[in-house]
Amino acid sequence: MSDKTFPTRAQVVVVGGGVMGLSTAYHLAKGGTSDVVLLERDELGCGSTSKAAGGVRAQFSDAVNVELGMRSLEVFRSFPELFEQEIDYHESGYLFLLEKDEDVRAFERNVELQRSMGLQSRMIDVEEVRRLSPLAGTEGVVAGVWSPEAGHCTPESVVQGYARAARALGVRIIRQCEVTDVVRDADAITGVRTSLGDIATETVICCTGAWSRSLGEMVGVDLPVDPVRRELLVTEPIPDLPAEIPFTIDFSTSLYFHREGPGLLVGLSNRDEEPGWSLEPTDEWLEQVIEAAERRIPLLEEVGMASRWAGFYEVTPDHNALIGEAQGVSRFLYATGFSGHGFLQGPAVGQVMAELYRGETPSVDVSAMDASRFAGAGLRPEMNIV
Repeated sequence: MSDKTFPTRAQVVVVGGGVMGLSTAYHLAKGGTSDVVLLERDELGCGSTSKAAGGVRAQFSDAVNVELGMRSLEVFRSFPELFEQEIDYHESGYLFLLEKDEDVRAFERNVELQRSMGLQSRMIDVEEVRRLSPLAGTEGVVAGVWSPEAGHCTPESVVQGYARAARALGVRIIRQCEVTDVVRDADAITGVRTSLGDIATETVICCTGAWSRSLGEMVGVDLPVDPVRRELLVTEPIPDLPAEIPFTIDFSTSLYFHREGPGLLVGLSNRDEEPGWSLEPTDEWLEQVIEAAERRIPLLEEVGMASRWAGFYEVTPDHNALIGEAQGVSRFLYATGFSGHGFLQGPAVGQVMAELYRGETPSVDVSAMDASRFAGAGLRPEMNIV
């Protein structure tokens, strides 16, 4: 059925056409759930997914994030075989640069957790940092953290792969279709109203990223997700660039880079950025990049900028995701608030969401990621984000 055929009824409506929503819809259909509809108010992947740096890793401080990352990495490695879609996956590794003793101690604990779960991850000295990432300046660096089981790929290609596979399993994907309300009969969802018409359904799954709070409000569910601007740039071609460059992150400043075609992709999280909906480039950000790059990417001052853009992190108060099913309304499920690591966890979380919908024991125990944790003392801060 084509995207232009508008459905009037669905067993499940997935809202959001990024990697998270498409992975969820694909896994629902793959697991036998029929009559799945995915709604995207614009074009597939046009939100945070298409603005992502494309990094994929499992180096986290929270065990749930480590496991979700490891399971997703397995999918990214095999994506061309699984989905007949090339995603330009480079397993070039992830390298964190540390210059504070307290960060070294924290990452030592993280590495211990990661290794206990089967991830290749280790602390390294400055000499090995220089060998692994020769473009990185090491002034002030006291240690590094290295995981070869990581890298980067092209988010738009991942979107295409999931979309094609979902359609082949019968998922109806409707673009240019904005959800304007969720209809309820008492505490039970009965349908969604959209800019193209109404769809009767008993289940809505929220995968709308930075826009999730408003969808939750339609059913009286608090999803504490705020949009925070994050900016990136790509340099002009750099002569004699090494073929493989690890995704290198200066943890103190959050400056990061990896190879992007003949140049470098460079990003930095302005940690003073207030939540908001502006995606306009800022001089402040560029100044911060230039200042941080003087120490960490000295080559950057000799290279011009080819392109620049901004996207949204979907940030929660503890920088951990919201994954679960709402209480008090039937049935509203959500996978959002990933605070910068949604793309890389999309494959595993999509499977978990399908399992939660079917009432199965999920392949990853995400019970601690339920949004209800913010009503008590259940916060579980993730410190290993950029």
